[in-house]
Amino acid sequence: MSDPYETTEAHLDRLLGRALNSFDLPDRLVERLGTALAHSSSLYTTHHSPAAGRWRETRRHTYLLADGGAVSLWELVYRQERDRSVRHEVFASKEETSLAVARLFGEPPVEPLPDPAPCDGGPDHGAAALSALFSAPTAAERHRDYAADHSADHARRVLRRAENADRPGERTAGLLRSAYAHQITQAFGARQCLTDGRDAGFRLYEHAFLLLDGTELSLWEVEHTATPDGRHMCEVYESEQAARGAMELRARVR
Repeated sequence: MSDPYETTEAHLDRLLGRALNSFDLPDRLVERLGTALAHSSSLYTTHHSPAAGRWRETRRHTYLLADGGAVSLWELVYRQERDRSVRHEVFASKEETSLAVARLFGEPPVEPLPDPAPCDGGPDHGAAALSALFSAPTAAERHRDYAADHSADHARRVLRRAENADRPGERTAGLLRSAYAHQITQAFGARQCLTDGRDAGFRLYEHAFLLLDGTELSLWEVEHTATPDGRHMCEVYESEQAARGAMELRARVR
């Protein structure tokens, strides 16, 4: 989410000012960004490897422009092995960001996943399109790069902001009090979905925790605006299946 006390102009100036490669952005893109009226920022992926001394995050910054369009900048924030300084680079696409990760960390570029089917609520789409959108396949195994950073407190905050009645209960909260490391991954990218004649935005995050006994536990957080007044709402579930089911239900029932 964006800082409510920072103007869009100040946010963009700060982003471009700290990026080592901002001069590589296309001139036309920078000109369009100069007309930005509003912005939103979110964490897209995070990879922490304390043992290797490496750390990186990918953040997505989306700007609403004066002409009614929207553009995104992808920020790569990283620290390399045996170097405590934090560096920032900014790119115009996910593909360019992936190539930068390959250049900096020696990892093969990740092929981008195809966008889910549109969810326009039209007669030719209906329930089938919604199901395709919210039940997108996920990797059978996920690589974990945990960060030991006040993880139990992070779990408490995630559970505290959940508004759904079927959120995880005291048993899960008790287990998470022993969390000492965690990783946040955006499992479902920002998606606008036209339902009941109105736009609704959806995001899905996995908060994976490593507990003191060596076990792993995940919370699945759904952020959406599929509410009667369009306000932002957070829901938290114990399984990915339950979270994706909730996303589909919220898109159907407004």
